Amino acid sequence: MGIGPATSSPSPSTPEAAPRFGAGQVALLAALAILAFAGNSIIARAALVDGAIDAASFSLVRLAAGALVLVPLLVRSEGRWSLSGGASLFVYVALFSWAYVELPTATGALILFAVVQATILLTGIARGERVRLLGWIGLVVSLTGLAVLLVPQVETGRLVPALFMAASGIAWGAYTMIGRRAAAPGAHTARSFAIGALLALPLLALSDGMPGVHGLMLAGLSGAVTSGLGYVVWNRVSPALGLATLATVQLATPLVAALGGVALLGEAVTRELVVSGALIVAGIAMTLRR
Repeated sequence: MGIGPATSSPSPSTPEAAPRFGAGQVALLAALAILAFAGNSIIARAALVDGAIDAASFSLVRLAAGALVLVPLLVRSEGRWSLSGGASLFVYVALFSWAYVELPTATGALILFAVVQATILLTGIARGERVRLLGWIGLVVSLTGLAVLLVPQVETGRLVPALFMAASGIAWGAYTMIGRRAAAPGAHTARSFAIGALLALPLLALSDGMPGVHGLMLAGLSGAVTSGLGYVVWNRVSPALGLATLATVQLATPLVAALGGVALLGEAVTRELVVSGALIVAGIAMTLRR
C-alpha cells in the first residue's frame, strides 16, 4: 500500500486488532462511507441555504438524531467513553453547519477534505508512520485534482466561513484518527454522538427560532443516516486502510458532493469537475495499489 509502519513492530497509530476485510469488502465499505460524507454536504447546503433551519438547530438535531439511531449500540456496549472523540465530533458538526450557510456545496467539501487529508497525514507522520513514494505521488496527484476544482470556485468575501470549514476539517481529521484506534467502532460512534449532542445543547441560545419541518427532516436525515450509520461504517473500515489511503480516499468526497450538487441543487457540470475527477481517482488508485 502507499504507507506502512517504519518497522515490523506494531505502529503506535495502528490498532492492535484491526478488522480483517477482503479487498472487495474494503472497497464497498469505503464507498458507502464516501457517499455518506458527500450526502452530509449536500443535505446541509440544501437545508441551510434557504433558511429552512438555522446552523445551531441543524447541528443539535443532526447530533441528537445520530445518537438516537445508535442507542442500540450504546446500551449494549461496555468500556471507556472518549470525551475527545465526542468533542471533536461536536466541533466538526457545529463549524460545518455555520460554514455551509454561505459556502457552495463543492467548495465547502473541497476545503473540508483537503484539510482532513493534511491533518491525518501529519498526525500519522508525527506518530512514526512513513509514507512511501507511491503514496506521496498519489497524494500529490489527488491534491492537484482538488486544486483544479477549487481554484475556479473560490470566491472573495467568504473568508470566515472558509476558516470555519478548515477548522471543521481539523476536527474531523482528529475524530477519524481517534476512531481508527477504537476497539469497538460502533460503540465509539454511539458514545461520540451522545457526548456531541450534550455539548450542542447550549447552541439553542444561538437559534433563530423554531425551524421548519423541511429543515428538521433534512437535519434528522443527515444525523441518523449519513452521519450516524455512515460514521459507524467509516470507523469500522478505517483501521483496515493504510494512512495515505485513509487520507486520500476521502478526497473522493468533494467530487461526489459536486456531482450531487449538479443533480440535486442545479449546479452546472464544468470542465474542471471532469479533469479533477480523473486526477482524484488516479491518486486514489496509486495509494490503494499493493
